[in-house]
Amino acid sequence: MRLNARVAIVTGAASGIGRATVDLFRAEGAHVVAVDRDAAALEALAAAQPGIETCAGDVVDEDVARRTVDAALARHGRVDAMVTAAGISLGQPALTTSLEAWDQVFSVNAKATFLWAREALRVMVPAGRGAIVTVASQLAFAGGRGNAAYVASKGAVVSLTRSIALDYATSGVRCNCVLPGATETPMLARAFARNPDPEAARTRSRTRHAMERFGRPEETARAILFLVGDDSAFTTGAMLPVEGGWLVA
Repeated sequence: MRLNARVAIVTGAASGIGRATVDLFRAEGAHVVAVDRDAAALEALAAAQPGIETCAGDVVDEDVARRTVDAALARHGRVDAMVTAAGISLGQPALTTSLEAWDQVFSVNAKATFLWAREALRVMVPAGRGAIVTVASQLAFAGGRGNAAYVASKGAVVSLTRSIALDYATSGVRCNCVLPGATETPMLARAFARNPDPEAARTRSRTRHAMERFGRPEETARAILFLVGDDSAFTTGAMLPVEGGWLVA
């Protein structure tokens, strides 16, 4: 097993890419701490994955991040991987995006990524080992209509990832980023539901991918597994697209 006895923390763990990552990490032998604000969904996850550790809390809360990392360190003596999969999208162009909406999206997508990465670094750097994987979007490079705050926040995640990778390149800690395309998750379903013609929006998005389909959460989870594991030991600061050819179409 590729993650045998390693300790991983995954935010946004109750659904979508986060949930798929938890399932895959567990199958590969990892001890997983699953973090999400949806306590009921975490309970269901724990029931499906006996032995998993959970933390119900807001990812933008600095105290939640610190307590979660400290608890993992106290219980296991190490934190080997941090995956920041929590994210939201409210779907508005710049002109109609309120400051409140902008701040909300940046808080969850960018600020929380920083908070959890910083807490991981706090214990990984002294240990001389660890892998941080952030979750951005292909839209950080390609751009996208009607979602100004989301696209901008994912661009911030890309830049933060590169900064962390460079600052800690000689410490034994690696930081990389996955760039999922449109993926069959509850967040994608909510995005289409906001559109006046959800089916037309779904078709436009699907056919925008060169492979003419949406991604599956487990496909991004496998990319995250690669970036966490030993097969990527010489990889840091990378942006790994998992987007069905969106960027080349």
